[in-house]
Amino acid sequence: MTSQAEKISGSGVVSAQPPKPVAGRGRDHRIDAMRGVALLMMFIDHIPQNLLNRFTMRNVGFADAAEVFVLLAGYASWLAYGRGFRKYGVPTILKRIFRRCVQLYIGQTIMVAAYVFTVRAWRHFTPVSVDYLEPELAHGMGWVWRVMMFDALPSNLNILPLYIVLLGGFPLFYVLMRVHRSLALVLSGAVWLFVNFDPEINFPNWLDPDGWYFNPFAWQFLFALGLTASAETERRGGDLPQKRLLVIASMLYLVFSAIQAFPWTLWGLPDFRPFGDSIAPAKTWLSPFRLLDVVAIFYLVQSSDKARQWAAESKLGQILARVGRHSLEIFVVGTVLDLYARLIFSTFGEGWGLQVAVNIVGLAVLFWLAAWLDARRTRQRAALVASK
Repeated sequence: MTSQAEKISGSGVVSAQPPKPVAGRGRDHRIDAMRGVALLMMFIDHIPQNLLNRFTMRNVGFADAAEVFVLLAGYASWLAYGRGFRKYGVPTILKRIFRRCVQLYIGQTIMVAAYVFTVRAWRHFTPVSVDYLEPELAHGMGWVWRVMMFDALPSNLNILPLYIVLLGGFPLFYVLMRVHRSLALVLSGAVWLFVNFDPEINFPNWLDPDGWYFNPFAWQFLFALGLTASAETERRGGDLPQKRLLVIASMLYLVFSAIQAFPWTLWGLPDFRPFGDSIAPAKTWLSPFRLLDVVAIFYLVQSSDKARQWAAESKLGQILARVGRHSLEIFVVGTVLDLYARLIFSTFGEGWGLQVAVNIVGLAVLFWLAAWLDARRTRQRAALVASK
């Protein structure tokens, strides 16, 4: 969910010496491709009746697409604004951050309006489960100010508010990194750890007594890890160091995560989970099991030159990267499509015909939108060059 300025185009670092350019390294498409995968999985996962969501990463690990999205949001945010503070000045970058937050807020408003008006209209023709919209939002207009002030966060419409809060706190993180390279990450980790010991520390949510589903005090650490990793890869020339021990440890943890998290009984198989139900990693306050899962995935991809090459040269890698480059638009449209898919399933059934139709149409719309946005951006750039 990042603007063009937030894409992989270079970033600042905290050290006094500017990074040295690395020969043979162009744009790193791995981040865009991973973000594209996360967006497509979010579209699939947000339709509970969708049989395709049995094959997304949440079934083969503790983490899911939300963790990937937030980590990459932090990574891209550093690239967009880190170097800019020194290159363009504080006022200019603060304006850019504010403008991006406004864009995210508009996206949130569009989704809320689409959900409310669609559900209210659909209810005139057929019953609609309250799961699609909180009862408080299905009646009257007294809820509007709460939603607009993020005092009420409806289900499936709660990740953009988190992103706005995290992006708004980026200048503070930058200041702490300027004081000392590790200070910001250490403080961020301490807050995350404290929340894991006391999950009641959270932002209030009028619709949920437990607060925000994505607790900002916990999820800010994942965002901070992305920011720090971005600065580190810039300093090193675009890749995290590939350490054999870390690669093996990451792979072993992901194998354990896959075995422990896989829904064996859902597939009619014996339960091979080594710890049974004793491990239930909480998503709200970002359990360490979920954190380690997404960090392991990120490290394996960002330390792999083969992954860089695949994202840059393969047709599939470029298609996914194109989706990731327009993440805000893809997320907003995908979230609205999720609602219509759920309503269609609940109204007309969940047969194979509708399963195939909903997934093909939904994914085709998202791929077409990404291609159209990419082509429009290319035309705009060409026009700008021609005008000079």
